[in-house]
Amino acid sequence: MAKGFGGRPGMGGMGGINMNMIKQAQKMQQDMQKMQAELLEKEYSAQAGGGAVEAVVSGKRELQKLTIDPEAVDPEDVEMLQDLIVAAVNEALRAAESDAQSSMQQITGGLGLPF
Repeated sequence: MAKGFGGRPGMGGMGGINMNMIKQAQKMQQDMQKMQAELLEKEYSAQAGGGAVEAVVSGKRELQKLTIDPEAVDPEDVEMLQDLIVAAVNEALRAAESDAQSSMQQITGGLGLPF
């Protein structure tokens, strides 16, 4: 029995994948790489405590800046300040993640790819 590339007759040696599908996949990959590069350059900010604490994170999910209103600094209640910082940083990170997922979903058209 002769060995062929596709294994099944009439499949063109590519298992049924046509050139148009390959071109679409390549374009999607290029679009995803461009979008990922753009997302890495963005900054996301969030506030907590009515603006007493503001956190700015990058698209790389790194804390870039933390601003604390001096009135939020109460030596008697350091725990509240710590909570505000955590809340602001987490919210900024969630915003970055949400933007990344939304952007990738636009490119993939809801194909359900794991990004």
